[in-house]
Amino acid sequence: MVSDRDIFDFDLRGYVVLKGAIDQAHLAELNGIIDTIHPLEAGQWHGRVHGHQYGDSTSGINLQQIYEAGEAFERLINHAAWLEQVKHFVGGEGTFDHKHGPLFMDENFVTVRGPGEAIGLHSGGYTPTKRTQFHVKDGKFMCGQINVLMALTEMGPGDGTTMVIPGSHKSNFQPPDYAENEMQPGASVDSVENAIEVFMEPGDALLFTDAICHGSAKRTNEGQRRVCVYRYGPSWGYFRHGYRPSDELLARLTDERRRMVSPHDSPILPPE
Repeated sequence: MVSDRDIFDFDLRGYVVLKGAIDQAHLAELNGIIDTIHPLEAGQWHGRVHGHQYGDSTSGINLQQIYEAGEAFERLINHAAWLEQVKHFVGGEGTFDHKHGPLFMDENFVTVRGPGEAIGLHSGGYTPTKRTQFHVKDGKFMCGQINVLMALTEMGPGDGTTMVIPGSHKSNFQPPDYAENEMQPGASVDSVENAIEVFMEPGDALLFTDAICHGSAKRTNEGQRRVCVYRYGPSWGYFRHGYRPSDELLARLTDERRRMVSPHDSPILPPE
């Protein structure tokens, strides 16, 4: 059940924080798996997990296709702490193909950043990107992409936290300080007016529309910033990158998880 408070806050601000979404035992499993994979350089593979960067090394490393890394990450695909909220805000239930379900997850990764690393400002309601649009009609949400960002480590002052401009998912104009802080080598959101840091404890999750202006602060503390991001949209969407789930993963997933990971796996073809 999605609370009236979450609905109001998500519409107003563009995000909600889900406290204690992942329990500590599960959190330890996730971090333990990452310890076996990282460090991974851009372009390197660890099994089916790929090292990837947005831009250059100043943004850290992304471990793409992280749901291939083990059952602990598979469990996050349809996690009860956020599944109903994601369905509600993506919308479209009652209009989808019942065989495939309402959701498709087009990207999944862990980001690891160290001191001095960050990512610049991106997205915003003013952008014409179809995939990330935010809409509400007749009291129903229709969002092209909902992100669930899970804090796997402490997200406090100096930790390189995610930053957002609340309400910017509805903005019609680009922030005046966008150009000097957008995604580019060395950029962060620290000096962007109206942007706030979203502090979280390990295990908390930030659920937000990708239409909101967001990025991160630059990490100044020692150690690593670790977050896991799963991106959800309607089941008729498609993969953001060229990655595809492995046959081995699809074989071991539950039916619900398989539909969300690969809703397009039953082509209708003419007879041979």
